[in-house]
Amino acid sequence: MPNWGGGAKCGACEKTVYHAEEIQCNGRSFHKTCFLCMACRKALDSTTVAAHESEIYCKTCYGRKYGPKGVGFGQGAGCLSTDTGDHLGLNLQQGSPKPARPSTPTNPSKFAKKIVDVDKCPRCGKSVYAAEKIMGGGKPWHKTCFRCAICGKSLESTNVTDKDGELYCKVCYAKNFGPKGIGFGGLTQVEKKE
Repeated sequence: MPNWGGGAKCGACEKTVYHAEEIQCNGRSFHKTCFLCMACRKALDSTTVAAHESEIYCKTCYGRKYGPKGVGFGQGAGCLSTDTGDHLGLNLQQGSPKPARPSTPTNPSKFAKKIVDVDKCPRCGKSVYAAEKIMGGGKPWHKTCFRCAICGKSLESTNVTDKDGELYCKVCYAKNFGPKGIGFGGLTQVEKKE
């Protein structure tokens, strides 16, 4: 039967919705001013609306009410959410009540622990942070300390050699710890014994 009294009825306020102010969602008509989340009353549009039967929600409230429950759900990937939606009037079905979290941190010295756990440079003994760390001989070094112990030449992964926890360039290592004899360690001839 035709509706002679005007447009369709608003899904929120049940008043007549005229064409100029109509927003359609899930087969129902709404006034632009009535197109609000049923839980938090945030204004909705076509990109933020999530419909469930005859109810409309923003995607956040929809996720809290109808989405998966548990750690990391309802707030986006990788987030830990303890928000139950109680302040929005959402009645969520919970399996077992969770114990309340203490208001004070359980480990107030997390920052101090990180400082203690920072690696120490074998050359200077100071802390080596990730931004300045170079690994050599299985130990962390500062970029400025990553030098040959004998000649002081700056080292790279292609020319570093380690012995007894110390770093050497290949030339100094060969001269001091390499094989001795003709063609090794700087000797060019064998001295004759008389």
